[in-house]
Amino acid sequence: MQSIQMAFKSILGNKMRSFLTMLGIIIGVLSVVVLVSIGQGANQSVSASIQKMGTNLLSVNIRMRRNNPITLQRVNEMRLLEGVAQASPYSMSSGTLKAGLQQYEDGSIIATTPGYDVIRNYSMAQGRFLTEPDVNNRSFVAVLGQEAAEELFGSTRVVGESFTWMGYPFTVVGILDEIGTSMAGSGDNLILIPYTVGERLFQRKGISSVYVSAASSEEVSTAQESLTAYMDNLMVGASSSTTYNIYNQATALETLNTATSTLTLMLGGIAAISLLVGGIGIMNIMLVSVSERTREIGIRKAIGASRRNILSQFLVEALVISLIGGLLGLGISLLATHFLSPVLKMELQVSPLIAGVAIAFSLTIGVVFGLYPANKASKLLPVMALRHE
Repeated sequence: MQSIQMAFKSILGNKMRSFLTMLGIIIGVLSVVVLVSIGQGANQSVSASIQKMGTNLLSVNIRMRRNNPITLQRVNEMRLLEGVAQASPYSMSSGTLKAGLQQYEDGSIIATTPGYDVIRNYSMAQGRFLTEPDVNNRSFVAVLGQEAAEELFGSTRVVGESFTWMGYPFTVVGILDEIGTSMAGSGDNLILIPYTVGERLFQRKGISSVYVSAASSEEVSTAQESLTAYMDNLMVGASSSTTYNIYNQATALETLNTATSTLTLMLGGIAAISLLVGGIGIMNIMLVSVSERTREIGIRKAIGASRRNILSQFLVEALVISLIGGLLGLGISLLATHFLSPVLKMELQVSPLIAGVAIAFSLTIGVVFGLYPANKASKLLPVMALRHE
Protein backbone atom coordinates (compact mmCIF):
# COMPACT_ATOMS: atom_id res chain seq x y z
CA MET A 1 0.00 0.00 0.00
CA GLN A 2 2.86 2.33 0.80
CA SER A 3 4.36 1.70 -2.65
CA ILE A 4 0.99 2.40 -4.30
CA GLN A 5 0.59 5.66 -2.33
CA MET A 6 4.09 6.75 -3.33
CA ALA A 7 3.35 5.82 -6.97
CA PHE A 8 0.23 8.02 -7.06
CA LYS A 9 2.10 10.86 -5.32
CA SER A 10 4.85 10.70 -7.94
CA ILE A 11 2.33 10.54 -10.83
CA LEU A 12 0.31 13.50 -9.50
CA GLY A 13 3.52 15.45 -8.89
CA ASN A 14 4.35 15.23 -12.64
CA LYS A 15 0.90 15.24 -14.25
CA MET A 16 1.84 16.17 -17.81
CA ARG A 17 4.84 13.84 -17.94
CA SER A 18 2.76 10.99 -16.51
CA PHE A 19 -0.05 11.61 -19.00
CA LEU A 20 2.34 11.61 -21.96
CA THR A 21 3.83 8.35 -20.66
CA MET A 22 0.34 6.83 -20.37
CA LEU A 23 -0.56 8.06 -23.86
CA GLY A 24 1.50 5.32 -25.51
CA ILE A 25 -0.37 2.66 -23.51
CA ILE A 26 -3.73 4.37 -24.18
CA ILE A 27 -3.12 4.41 -27.94
CA GLY A 28 -1.83 0.83 -27.87
CA VAL A 29 -4.87 -0.57 -26.01
CA LEU A 30 -7.22 1.54 -28.17
CA SER A 31 -5.63 0.19 -31.36
CA VAL A 32 -5.71 -3.44 -30.22
CA VAL A 33 -9.30 -3.40 -28.97
CA VAL A 34 -10.80 -1.41 -31.86
CA LEU A 35 -8.98 -3.29 -34.65
CA VAL A 36 -9.77 -6.69 -33.17
CA SER A 37 -13.41 -5.62 -32.71
CA ILE A 38 -13.56 -4.54 -36.36
CA GLY A 39 -12.08 -7.87 -37.42
CA GLN A 40 -14.59 -9.80 -35.32
CA GLY A 41 -17.45 -7.59 -36.52
CA ALA A 42 -16.52 -8.21 -40.16
CA ASN A 43 -16.35 -11.94 -39.46
CA GLN A 44 -19.81 -11.94 -37.85
CA SER A 45 -21.28 -9.81 -40.64
CA VAL A 46 -20.02 -12.05 -43.43
CA SER A 47 -20.92 -15.22 -41.52
CA ALA A 48 -24.45 -13.92 -40.94
CA SER A 49 -24.82 -13.20 -44.67
CA ILE A 50 -23.73 -16.73 -45.58
CA GLN A 51 -25.90 -18.32 -42.88
CA LYS A 52 -28.84 -16.27 -44.11
CA MET A 53 -28.47 -18.03 -47.46
CA GLY A 54 -28.49 -21.34 -45.56
CA THR A 55 -25.65 -23.56 -44.40
CA ASN A 56 -27.41 -26.50 -46.08
CA LEU A 57 -27.03 -24.84 -49.49
CA LEU A 58 -25.09 -26.47 -52.32
CA SER A 59 -24.37 -24.90 -55.68
CA VAL A 60 -23.70 -27.05 -58.75
CA ASN A 61 -21.88 -25.18 -61.54
CA ILE A 62 -21.54 -26.83 -64.96
CA ARG A 63 -18.62 -25.65 -67.09
CA MET A 64 -19.55 -27.56 -70.26
CA ARG A 65 -20.79 -25.32 -73.09
CA ARG A 66 -21.41 -28.08 -75.57
CA ASN A 67 -23.21 -31.34 -74.90
CA ASN A 68 -24.38 -30.13 -71.52
CA PRO A 69 -26.51 -33.01 -70.16
CA ILE A 70 -28.29 -30.95 -67.47
CA THR A 71 -31.93 -30.26 -68.32
CA LEU A 72 -35.01 -29.41 -66.27
CA GLN A 73 -35.77 -33.11 -66.13
CA ARG A 74 -32.28 -33.80 -64.72
CA VAL A 75 -32.82 -31.11 -62.09
CA ASN A 76 -36.07 -32.82 -61.09
CA GLU A 77 -34.11 -36.08 -60.75
CA MET A 78 -31.67 -34.35 -58.40
CA ARG A 79 -34.53 -33.72 -55.96
CA LEU A 80 -34.89 -37.49 -55.53
CA LEU A 81 -31.25 -38.07 -54.55
CA GLU A 82 -30.36 -39.11 -51.00
CA GLY A 83 -30.00 -36.15 -48.66
CA VAL A 84 -31.43 -33.66 -51.17
CA ALA A 85 -34.57 -31.70 -50.25
CA GLN A 86 -34.92 -29.32 -53.20
CA ALA A 87 -33.16 -28.32 -56.42
CA SER A 88 -33.71 -25.40 -58.81
CA PRO A 89 -31.75 -24.03 -61.77
CA TYR A 90 -31.04 -20.34 -61.94
CA SER A 91 -29.72 -17.89 -64.48
CA MET A 92 -29.21 -14.18 -63.94
CA SER A 93 -29.40 -11.11 -66.18
CA SER A 94 -30.19 -7.41 -65.97
CA GLY A 95 -31.98 -4.79 -68.01
CA THR A 96 -34.40 -1.88 -67.96
CA LEU A 97 -37.91 -2.61 -66.77
CA LYS A 98 -40.76 -0.24 -67.67
CA ALA A 99 -44.14 0.28 -66.04
CA GLY A 100 -45.93 3.21 -67.67
CA LEU A 101 -43.53 6.17 -67.43
CA GLN A 102 -41.45 4.55 -64.68
CA GLN A 103 -38.16 2.77 -65.44
CA TYR A 104 -36.07 0.51 -63.22
CA GLU A 105 -32.49 -0.38 -64.17
CA ASP A 106 -31.05 -1.75 -60.92
CA GLY A 107 -32.95 -5.01 -60.80
CA SER A 108 -31.47 -8.52 -60.84
CA ILE A 109 -33.54 -10.66 -63.19
CA ILE A 110 -33.36 -14.33 -62.18
CA ALA A 111 -34.82 -17.15 -64.24
CA THR A 112 -35.65 -20.14 -62.06
CA THR A 113 -38.28 -22.74 -61.16
CA PRO A 114 -40.57 -23.54 -58.21
CA GLY A 115 -38.55 -24.50 -55.13
CA TYR A 116 -36.07 -21.65 -55.50
CA ASP A 117 -38.00 -19.74 -52.82
CA VAL A 118 -37.66 -22.69 -50.42
CA ILE A 119 -33.94 -23.05 -51.09
CA ARG A 120 -33.26 -19.33 -50.53
CA ASN A 121 -35.68 -19.04 -47.58
CA TYR A 122 -37.89 -16.48 -49.35
CA SER A 123 -41.40 -15.86 -48.08
CA MET A 124 -44.28 -14.18 -49.87
CA ALA A 125 -45.77 -10.85 -48.78
CA GLN A 126 -48.50 -11.09 -51.41
CA GLY A 127 -49.61 -13.38 -54.20
CA ARG A 128 -47.74 -16.58 -55.06
CA PHE A 129 -44.37 -17.84 -56.23
CA LEU A 130 -43.65 -19.37 -59.63
CA THR A 131 -45.37 -22.70 -60.39
CA GLU A 132 -44.71 -25.68 -62.68
CA PRO A 133 -47.42 -24.55 -65.18
CA ASP A 134 -45.64 -21.17 -65.43
CA VAL A 135 -42.42 -22.99 -66.41
CA ASN A 136 -44.08 -25.55 -68.72
CA ASN A 137 -46.26 -22.96 -70.51
CA ARG A 138 -43.50 -20.35 -70.71
CA SER A 139 -45.82 -17.87 -69.00
CA PHE A 140 -44.70 -14.24 -68.89
CA VAL A 141 -45.20 -13.83 -65.14
CA ALA A 142 -42.88 -12.42 -62.49
CA VAL A 143 -42.35 -12.26 -58.73
CA LEU A 144 -40.89 -8.95 -57.54
CA GLY A 145 -38.80 -7.92 -54.56
CA GLN A 146 -39.93 -5.01 -52.37
CA GLU A 147 -37.52 -2.47 -53.90
CA ALA A 148 -38.35 -3.46 -57.49
CA ALA A 149 -42.09 -3.10 -56.81
CA GLU A 150 -41.67 0.31 -55.14
CA GLU A 151 -39.48 1.66 -57.93
CA LEU A 152 -41.75 0.44 -60.72
CA PHE A 153 -45.19 1.06 -59.27
CA GLY A 154 -44.65 3.22 -56.17
CA SER A 155 -46.27 0.52 -54.03
CA THR A 156 -45.83 -3.10 -52.97
CA ARG A 157 -49.52 -3.98 -53.46
CA VAL A 158 -49.17 -4.58 -57.18
CA VAL A 159 -50.22 -8.20 -57.79
CA GLY A 160 -51.94 -8.26 -61.18
CA GLU A 161 -50.08 -5.19 -62.50
CA SER A 162 -47.91 -5.40 -65.63
CA PHE A 163 -44.48 -4.19 -66.72
CA THR A 164 -42.41 -4.71 -69.85
CA TRP A 165 -38.88 -5.97 -70.38
CA MET A 166 -37.23 -6.32 -73.79
CA GLY A 167 -40.63 -5.45 -75.25
CA TYR A 168 -42.41 -8.37 -73.57
CA PRO A 169 -45.23 -7.74 -71.07
CA PHE A 170 -44.95 -9.52 -67.69
CA THR A 171 -47.73 -9.88 -65.13
CA VAL A 172 -46.82 -9.58 -61.46
CA VAL A 173 -48.09 -12.66 -59.60
CA GLY A 174 -46.32 -12.20 -56.27
CA ILE A 175 -44.32 -9.88 -54.02
CA LEU A 176 -41.54 -11.19 -51.76
CA ASP A 177 -41.19 -10.23 -48.12
CA GLU A 178 -38.34 -7.81 -47.37
CA ILE A 179 -35.01 -9.62 -47.64
CA GLY A 180 -32.52 -6.85 -46.83
CA THR A 181 -28.92 -6.36 -47.89
CA SER A 182 -26.12 -8.90 -47.60
CA MET A 183 -22.54 -9.14 -48.83
CA ALA A 184 -23.98 -10.15 -52.22
CA GLY A 185 -25.91 -6.86 -52.43
CA SER A 186 -29.58 -5.99 -52.09
CA GLY A 187 -32.04 -8.86 -51.95
CA ASP A 188 -35.06 -6.64 -52.60
CA ASN A 189 -34.24 -5.77 -56.21
CA LEU A 190 -35.10 -9.24 -57.53
CA ILE A 191 -37.32 -9.98 -60.51
CA LEU A 192 -37.96 -13.73 -60.66
CA ILE A 193 -39.30 -15.22 -63.91
CA PRO A 194 -39.86 -18.81 -65.17
CA TYR A 195 -36.64 -20.52 -66.28
CA THR A 196 -38.00 -21.39 -69.73
CA VAL A 197 -38.84 -17.73 -70.40
CA GLY A 198 -35.40 -16.61 -69.17
CA GLU A 199 -33.65 -19.21 -71.28
CA ARG A 200 -35.31 -17.73 -74.35
CA LEU A 201 -34.83 -14.03 -73.49
CA PHE A 202 -31.30 -14.40 -72.09
CA GLN A 203 -30.40 -16.37 -75.24
CA ARG A 204 -28.62 -19.01 -73.16
CA LYS A 205 -29.23 -22.64 -73.89
CA GLY A 206 -28.85 -25.29 -71.23
CA ILE A 207 -28.50 -25.08 -67.47
CA SER A 208 -25.15 -23.99 -66.09
CA SER A 209 -26.04 -23.38 -62.41
CA VAL A 210 -28.28 -25.27 -59.99
CA TYR A 211 -29.01 -24.47 -56.34
CA VAL A 212 -29.56 -27.53 -54.17
CA SER A 213 -30.64 -27.62 -50.53
CA ALA A 214 -29.86 -30.57 -48.30
CA ALA A 215 -32.62 -32.00 -46.12
CA SER A 216 -30.75 -30.60 -43.09
CA SER A 217 -27.36 -29.15 -42.20
CA GLU A 218 -26.33 -32.62 -40.92
CA GLU A 219 -27.04 -34.16 -44.33
CA VAL A 220 -25.01 -31.70 -46.42
CA SER A 221 -22.17 -34.21 -46.86
CA THR A 222 -24.62 -36.95 -47.86
CA ALA A 223 -26.32 -34.67 -50.38
CA GLN A 224 -22.95 -33.59 -51.81
CA GLU A 225 -21.83 -37.21 -52.22
CA SER A 226 -25.12 -38.11 -53.93
CA LEU A 227 -24.81 -35.14 -56.29
CA THR A 228 -21.18 -35.97 -57.06
CA ALA A 229 -22.06 -39.58 -57.93
CA TYR A 230 -25.02 -38.40 -60.05
CA MET A 231 -22.92 -35.81 -61.93
CA ASP A 232 -20.04 -38.25 -62.47
CA ASN A 233 -22.52 -40.71 -63.98
CA LEU A 234 -23.77 -38.02 -66.39
CA MET A 235 -20.28 -36.84 -67.29
CA VAL A 236 -18.93 -40.26 -68.29
CA GLY A 237 -15.72 -39.91 -70.26
CA ALA A 238 -15.04 -36.35 -69.07
CA SER A 239 -12.99 -35.12 -66.14
CA SER A 240 -15.20 -33.91 -63.30
CA SER A 241 -12.66 -31.20 -62.40
CA THR A 242 -13.17 -29.53 -65.78
CA THR A 243 -16.86 -30.20 -66.36
CA TYR A 244 -18.49 -29.19 -63.06
CA ASN A 245 -17.94 -28.30 -59.42
CA ILE A 246 -20.12 -28.47 -56.33
CA TYR A 247 -19.84 -25.52 -53.97
CA ASN A 248 -20.56 -26.32 -50.32
CA GLN A 249 -21.83 -23.32 -48.34
CA ALA A 250 -20.89 -24.85 -44.97
CA THR A 251 -17.31 -25.45 -46.11
CA ALA A 252 -17.16 -21.92 -47.46
CA LEU A 253 -18.31 -20.59 -44.08
CA GLU A 254 -15.58 -22.55 -42.26
CA THR A 255 -12.92 -21.34 -44.71
CA LEU A 256 -14.11 -17.76 -44.40
CA ASN A 257 -14.13 -17.93 -40.60
CA THR A 258 -10.55 -19.23 -40.64
CA ALA A 259 -9.44 -16.45 -42.99
CA THR A 260 -11.13 -13.66 -41.03
CA SER A 261 -9.82 -15.05 -37.72
CA THR A 262 -6.29 -14.96 -39.14
CA LEU A 263 -6.89 -11.39 -40.33
CA THR A 264 -8.15 -10.40 -36.87
CA LEU A 265 -5.04 -11.87 -35.23
CA MET A 266 -2.84 -10.01 -37.72
CA LEU A 267 -4.62 -6.72 -36.99
CA GLY A 268 -4.26 -7.32 -33.25
CA GLY A 269 -0.57 -8.12 -33.68
CA ILE A 270 0.07 -4.95 -35.68
CA ALA A 271 -1.77 -2.88 -33.07
CA ALA A 272 0.20 -4.55 -30.26
CA ILE A 273 3.36 -2.95 -31.65
CA SER A 274 2.08 0.42 -30.43
CA LEU A 275 1.81 -1.10 -26.92
CA LEU A 276 5.49 -2.02 -27.10
CA VAL A 277 6.29 1.56 -28.09
CA GLY A 278 4.27 2.68 -25.05
CA GLY A 279 6.33 0.31 -22.89
CA ILE A 280 9.55 1.89 -24.16
CA GLY A 281 8.09 5.26 -23.11
CA ILE A 282 7.45 3.90 -19.61
CA MET A 283 11.04 2.62 -19.35
CA ASN A 284 12.40 5.95 -20.53
CA ILE A 285 10.40 7.98 -17.98
CA MET A 286 11.15 5.56 -15.13
CA LEU A 287 14.88 5.84 -15.84
CA VAL A 288 14.55 9.62 -15.70
CA SER A 289 12.57 9.27 -12.45
CA VAL A 290 15.30 7.07 -10.92
CA SER A 291 17.92 9.61 -11.92
CA GLU A 292 15.90 12.49 -10.43
CA ARG A 293 15.22 10.65 -7.17
CA THR A 294 18.67 9.16 -6.54
CA ARG A 295 19.13 11.16 -3.30
CA GLU A 296 15.64 10.07 -2.11
CA ILE A 297 16.63 6.44 -2.73
CA GLY A 298 19.86 6.97 -0.74
CA ILE A 299 17.97 8.44 2.23
CA ARG A 300 15.44 5.59 2.22
CA LYS A 301 18.21 3.01 2.14
CA ALA A 302 20.13 4.82 4.88
CA ILE A 303 17.18 4.62 7.27
CA GLY A 304 16.56 0.94 6.66
CA ALA A 305 14.74 0.44 3.33
CA SER A 306 15.70 -2.88 1.75
CA ARG A 307 16.49 -3.49 -1.89
CA ARG A 308 13.10 -5.17 -2.17
CA ASN A 309 11.36 -2.00 -0.88
CA ILE A 310 13.05 0.18 -3.51
CA LEU A 311 12.39 -2.38 -6.26
CA SER A 312 8.66 -2.56 -5.40
CA GLN A 313 8.40 1.26 -5.21
CA PHE A 314 9.45 1.83 -8.81
CA LEU A 315 7.93 -1.36 -10.19
CA VAL A 316 4.52 -0.50 -8.68
CA GLU A 317 4.81 3.00 -10.15
CA ALA A 318 5.36 1.55 -13.62
CA LEU A 319 2.44 -0.84 -13.09
CA VAL A 320 0.11 1.96 -11.96
CA ILE A 321 0.98 4.03 -15.02
CA SER A 322 0.35 1.12 -17.39
CA LEU A 323 -2.87 0.10 -15.59
CA ILE A 324 -4.35 3.60 -15.67
CA GLY A 325 -3.32 3.94 -19.33
CA GLY A 326 -4.87 0.56 -20.12
CA LEU A 327 -8.18 1.40 -18.41
CA LEU A 328 -8.37 4.79 -20.16
CA GLY A 329 -7.61 3.12 -23.49
CA LEU A 330 -10.33 0.54 -22.87
CA GLY A 331 -12.87 3.24 -21.99
CA ILE A 332 -12.06 5.20 -25.17
CA SER A 333 -12.31 1.92 -27.15
CA LEU A 334 -15.87 1.38 -25.91
CA LEU A 335 -16.84 4.86 -27.11
CA ALA A 336 -14.99 4.40 -30.42
CA THR A 337 -16.73 1.08 -31.24
CA HIS A 338 -20.11 2.61 -30.32
CA PHE A 339 -19.66 5.45 -32.81
CA LEU A 340 -17.96 3.34 -35.50
CA SER A 341 -20.75 0.72 -35.66
CA PRO A 342 -23.19 2.88 -37.70
CA VAL A 343 -20.36 4.27 -39.83
CA LEU A 344 -19.01 0.82 -40.81
CA LYS A 345 -22.55 -0.65 -40.89
CA MET A 346 -21.61 -3.61 -38.75
CA GLU A 347 -22.09 -4.58 -35.13
CA LEU A 348 -18.92 -3.85 -33.16
CA GLN A 349 -18.65 -5.22 -29.63
CA VAL A 350 -15.74 -5.31 -27.23
CA SER A 351 -15.68 -8.86 -25.95
CA PRO A 352 -14.66 -9.39 -22.30
CA LEU A 353 -11.87 -11.69 -23.49
CA ILE A 354 -10.30 -9.02 -25.72
CA ALA A 355 -10.70 -6.37 -22.99
CA GLY A 356 -9.04 -8.69 -20.46
CA VAL A 357 -6.20 -9.58 -22.83
CA ALA A 358 -5.57 -5.89 -23.62
CA ILE A 359 -5.40 -4.92 -19.93
CA ALA A 360 -3.26 -7.95 -19.07
CA PHE A 361 -0.91 -7.13 -21.94
CA SER A 362 -0.60 -3.50 -20.81
CA LEU A 363 0.23 -4.68 -17.26
CA THR A 364 2.81 -7.09 -18.67
CA ILE A 365 4.34 -4.20 -20.62
CA GLY A 366 4.49 -2.21 -17.35
CA VAL A 367 6.28 -5.06 -15.54
CA VAL A 368 8.71 -5.85 -18.36
CA PHE A 369 9.71 -2.27 -19.12
CA GLY A 370 9.54 -1.11 -15.49
CA LEU A 371 11.73 -3.90 -14.16
CA TYR A 372 15.07 -2.57 -15.46
CA PRO A 373 14.67 0.97 -13.99
CA ALA A 374 13.36 -0.49 -10.71
CA ASN A 375 16.25 -2.94 -10.52
CA LYS A 376 18.72 -0.16 -11.26
CA ALA A 377 17.24 1.94 -8.46
CA SER A 378 17.38 -0.96 -5.97
CA LYS A 379 21.09 -1.55 -6.66
CA LEU A 380 22.17 2.01 -5.85
CA LEU A 381 24.66 2.18 -2.95
CA PRO A 382 23.40 4.43 -0.11
CA VAL A 383 26.73 6.31 0.13
CA MET A 384 26.85 7.04 -3.60
CA ALA A 385 23.15 7.97 -3.66
CA LEU A 386 23.49 10.42 -0.75
CA ARG A 387 26.42 12.15 -2.50
CA HIS A 388 24.29 12.70 -5.62
CA GLU A 389 23.28 16.29 -6.29
